[in-house]
Amino acid sequence: MNTPKQRITVLGSTGSVGVSTLDVISRHPDRFEVFALSASTKVDELLAQCARFSPRFAVMASPAHAAQLAEKLEQNNLPTRVLSGIDAIEKIASHEEVDAVMAAIVGAAGLGPCLAAARAGKRLLLANKEALVVGGELFMRTVREGGATLLPIDSEHSAIFQSLPEDPSTWARRIDKIILTASGGPFRTREPATLVDVTPEEACKHPNWVMGRKISVDSATMMNKGLEVIEAHWLFDLPGERIDVLIHPQSVIHSLVSYADGSVLAQLGNPDMRTPIAHALAYPERVDSGVAQLDLVQVASLSFEKPDYERFPCLALAMQALSAGGIASAALNAANEVAVEAFLERRIGFTDIAQTVAAVLDAVPNQRPDELATVLEADAAARRAAIDFIARRPIAGRTAVHRDRANRALQ
Repeated sequence: MNTPKQRITVLGSTGSVGVSTLDVISRHPDRFEVFALSASTKVDELLAQCARFSPRFAVMASPAHAAQLAEKLEQNNLPTRVLSGIDAIEKIASHEEVDAVMAAIVGAAGLGPCLAAARAGKRLLLANKEALVVGGELFMRTVREGGATLLPIDSEHSAIFQSLPEDPSTWARRIDKIILTASGGPFRTREPATLVDVTPEEACKHPNWVMGRKISVDSATMMNKGLEVIEAHWLFDLPGERIDVLIHPQSVIHSLVSYADGSVLAQLGNPDMRTPIAHALAYPERVDSGVAQLDLVQVASLSFEKPDYERFPCLALAMQALSAGGIASAALNAANEVAVEAFLERRIGFTDIAQTVAAVLDAVPNQRPDELATVLEADAAARRAAIDFIARRPIAGRTAVHRDRANRALQ
């Protein structure tokens, strides 16, 4: 008897994780079919995906981009129905005919669709850090109440999940700690004093992974690892003091679990997001991901270092936010998003990212995130505080390239 195909919605299908997801799906047409896709602004990329996978729905963030896509679909005689806006994204995430949702929208914008999928009891493949960082308590409660199945996609959290006992009720007593590995990004060995002159191009050159610009900058500051610590806290129900970070430049060991008896289990593989994606799509089975088998002889050696908090202050800020609880993590994430955008637009320097985040954590009052409205208000307040901080920074204190940019903006 043939097993019915899983119908998949891919949120953020034109991003790096979305593209990798569609690559894995294309390798198993007998197991998976694409039900819906969503993208922010990349009309031509989404058009090409519609032509290849024939989804029932395609959603663009704005009506203008949706109109462009609809016109091009009609010109190519493609039947996909086009929708727009956050309500439409939540619709394709919670649609009754959908079996699984790949949540790969970058940033806090992905929280609403993730909650919609969780409420609908979907199999939720979570690549959106912010759903847990911004609304961890609310999100995990919604997952439980909706009866959703939550599978992590970040390579580190997927590695932990694969190394844990099957029964979550035993985790607290059997596990000593979990260890998230980090490549250290492009500035692992660079003198901290020189980081003030880092350009967006330098920050986006990750040594091991191919990623989008925002997450590449987060890797360079190691804010991504700080966000992953917060994410791990919620996913695996362990306190921050039982979550460690270890720099592992080769990115072969994706994370480790240290057990109470002294055993340490690790998941290894080539640095390619298709591995955790394939694991989650087929779980509990294993299917071909398209990734080459790991050759340990070729790897030859594995090395490890403790993180340098002088070089990576964003990692320390994230750990402080987790310890503070409440809406501190939401404020941290919002401030970071604003600061990274400003850096990529050359309005601030690289080291200004951490300074902006620290200022916002001091400025935004902490409170318990009892409902989505509270979380969204905290997110908005932190963004306003970050924008204000950036606007008030003394131009003379910035590096030459950013000072020139700011002076032109003020003319």
